[in-house]
Amino acid sequence: MSSILEVNDVHKRIRGKEIIQDLKFSVEPGEVFGFLGPNGAGKTTTIRMMVGLAPITSGDILIDGYSIQKSYAKAIKQIGAIVENPEMYNHLTAEKNLIHFARMNGKVDQERIDELLELVKLEHVKKKKVRTFSLGMKQRLGIAQALLHRPKLLILDEPTNGLDPEGIRMVRAYLRRLAEEEGLAVLVSSHLLSEMELMCDRFAIIQDGKLISIEDQRVAGGENQPLPYQIDVGPEKLEAAVQVVKEAYPDLKIEEADQRLTIYIEKENVPALLRYVMEAGFDLYEAREDKQTLEDRFLQATSKEESS
Repeated sequence: MSSILEVNDVHKRIRGKEIIQDLKFSVEPGEVFGFLGPNGAGKTTTIRMMVGLAPITSGDILIDGYSIQKSYAKAIKQIGAIVENPEMYNHLTAEKNLIHFARMNGKVDQERIDELLELVKLEHVKKKKVRTFSLGMKQRLGIAQALLHRPKLLILDEPTNGLDPEGIRMVRAYLRRLAEEEGLAVLVSSHLLSEMELMCDRFAIIQDGKLISIEDQRVAGGENQPLPYQIDVGPEKLEAAVQVVKEAYPDLKIEEADQRLTIYIEKENVPALLRYVMEAGFDLYEAREDKQTLEDRFLQATSKEESS
């Protein structure tokens, strides 16, 4: 499967200072890709380069195979984008806003407008003026506007900024639906890590303009992937349990922390392990997957970079 977005060895210098350094990642059709980093990490600068609003110092960005530098007109046709809050004509209705933007494209008909209004669940208010809309409704209309020309890549910078929990949930659901049902590649930049964890398939974490990690949620927890499971047999029996488990499972990674065992094991083998521990005479007070949240992984990745 060829990538829709390819960021290839991109550098950006402003007044002699390197803002972006050797940035490299790709986004595939049908995935929601998170773009994460602390404030000032270079996320917005990178997005501005992706859509041609800022020049690239060196390297290149390809959109569906077209260089944003050498084939701008062809590349930009494949992109729909919203940077923070979408700009709409508040005195116009939702439908007339889309009609206005459709005229700029020249190849969008009423059927496509109706299809998008239904997709973002605004068909029932299409005759209402946008000034009466909540922020969440405006965000959804903005997504519809960005999709008018059937782009292959949707870029959203802080799409849930200022939304209430219900609005955030609805935007998240639309993005997942667009990726899964229409094969759209979606790149999302946000600081709401808990929401990004629910929304995205993969994440690129950048700090000080450098890529420090790419996390793949589809691999974590997948089949035949060892996961950390914490087992509590009581502190007085901890050492004995370590020896017993090592004898039966010599190839497993086993750690001791917080008076518990952490054993890295495939999910399908966990029941057999727990039965073995109990049959060996140990009381089992707790057993759970020790899953790191995206926030844990993000802080771990950025703190490592700061200390290096």
